Amino acid sequence: MGMDIDSLVQRNKQELSLFEQILGYRFTDLRLLQKALIHASFAFEHSFPGQNNETLEFLGDAVLDLVVGHTLFKHFPTMREGDLTKLRAALVNETHLAAMARDVELGKFLSLGKGEDASSGRNKSSILSCAYEAVVGAIFEDGGYETVKGFVLRFFVPVFDAKREELLIADSKSRLQEALQEQFNEAPSYRLDMEEGPSHQKIFTVSVVFRDIVFGTGSASSKKEAEQRAAAVALADYDLMITKL
Repeated sequence: MGMDIDSLVQRNKQELSLFEQILGYRFTDLRLLQKALIHASFAFEHSFPGQNNETLEFLGDAVLDLVVGHTLFKHFPTMREGDLTKLRAALVNETHLAAMARDVELGKFLSLGKGEDASSGRNKSSILSCAYEAVVGAIFEDGGYETVKGFVLRFFVPVFDAKREELLIADSKSRLQEALQEQFNEAPSYRLDMEEGPSHQKIFTVSVVFRDIVFGTGSASSKKEAEQRAAAVALADYDLMITKL
């Protein structure tokens, strides 16, 4: 039972048009958008040789690296290369792309094989992130660099600062340790001050201590994150704190 892209576009015209509205981009060639939404399981089931989103995903992966990299370069002109690399990786990894895909309800518009659909494939991060890359590839193929750049500005730039903050906090423990080791040849220690709440909703409060002085305190739902937050506070007040030693 053969089927081609054109008949699929005709069948899904309304859904595709709705998805275009969510994306804020109208395709010149709707077949590109349709192809970006065809999972290999659907293509296999409908004997659709080679008509799935894998090559567009390959293209989208490269396009995102370039466009997100270019946009970060413009947005954070003084950021170091290593930090730009980490930030880009955090923005284009599977977890974040799947979250971006859920934001535009991409799962609803996928063409999946029956088995994949039955095992909640529409919400699998791996399938969603790959399809998101394929959609980006399709936008690039259809509208070129400036169009994709506009797409990235609209959807990615709003989360730049939050992602940067997340990375800074995650990086705080090692940065604090480096600073203290370099200056005093000693490392800080972390002290659990408090554990509150029921076992499934615990909040941990941790202080970072250096030479008996509390440098910073943080609270979070895991000890590790509370330590990172305490270290972030210590770094923010670092110059003031070392005057107390």
